[in-house]
Amino acid sequence: MITKLRAATAQWTVVVPVLSFVVLALTWKRDLPGWVVGVVACFLAGAVLAAVHHAEVIAHRVGEPYGSLVLAVAVTVIEVALIVTLMADGGAKNATLARDTVFAAVMITCNGILGLSILVAAVKYRTAVFNAEGTGAALASIGTLATLSLALPTFTTSSPGPQFSTTQLAFAATASLVLYGLFVATLTVRHRDYFLPVTAEGTVLDEEDHADPPTARAAATSLLLLGVALVSVVGLAKGVSPTIESGVASAGLPPSVVGVVIAMLVLLPETIAALRAAVRNRVQTSLNLALGSALASIGLTIPAVAVASAWLSGPLVLGLGPAHLVLLTLTIVVGTLTVIPRRATPLQGAVHLTILGAYVVLAVNP
Repeated sequence: MITKLRAATAQWTVVVPVLSFVVLALTWKRDLPGWVVGVVACFLAGAVLAAVHHAEVIAHRVGEPYGSLVLAVAVTVIEVALIVTLMADGGAKNATLARDTVFAAVMITCNGILGLSILVAAVKYRTAVFNAEGTGAALASIGTLATLSLALPTFTTSSPGPQFSTTQLAFAATASLVLYGLFVATLTVRHRDYFLPVTAEGTVLDEEDHADPPTARAAATSLLLLGVALVSVVGLAKGVSPTIESGVASAGLPPSVVGVVIAMLVLLPETIAALRAAVRNRVQTSLNLALGSALASIGLTIPAVAVASAWLSGPLVLGLGPAHLVLLTLTIVVGTLTVIPRRATPLQGAVHLTILGAYVVLAVNP
């Protein structure tokens, strides 16, 4: 019975990404009637679940923290490609698209995914235990890159408005790329043990102990299908965005709500994977996914849009407004206080979720 169940699971995780990609090809850049949007939404949900499955297969094969890195980078690369494409098509009206998307990713990952993971693990196991060295290094990198790329443009004076000059933008892009590269090197080579799950006593959990790892062929197949599933997730999310935009407009909500909804859809694979790890008391894996995704979003998006700005006709606005600057500062301060003790209670998880709630409320009612 168990063998049949595994076979059925393996079959749908192969079929759904392929069908989702076909649906994406058939509906890309077309006006969709309501019933088609419903079908697209169903395939979007299926592609998200399939992406999580294949990411976990890869993670089991290569081990932590490499598995978390694969999912975070894969999602971000596709997201960056989508951002640059939309900016090229939209001109001046999409001047703030990169800023809004990166900031939404930071808020969702550093408060939403991180807060949910801590809350779930702490409720089930009394405390959520993690490695402060690795988590603190990731959080410090996020705080630095977010400040340089999103906060600093608000206060510079070389260019009018919350924009960088060409020299300033080049520095921010280079710093983002270098720091992200150093983070990846720290994560995977020099200090890999800082990012491995730990027990309450501080013992490192290096290997999975409940099942044999998949074969190299199975992992390679999952890597291919993960890419197909993630392309489908981002593309189908873009496909349903006009319906979301019309719904937001008819409800009298500001356009920024659309960016929040799309970011949540794109980050669903990481969210589900992080919660599954938290349920197994592997909170460090959850934090690797959350903070790694935030770092990848900044470290890859800012250099990409900096290069793209050379031929894009519209301006590139990166500076945050006063309310978002407050939320960014609060996120970094609270995140630091969460990381230092190496363990967290449900209270810390609830605090991070409250910050995310404030961000969503301000997006709906600025």
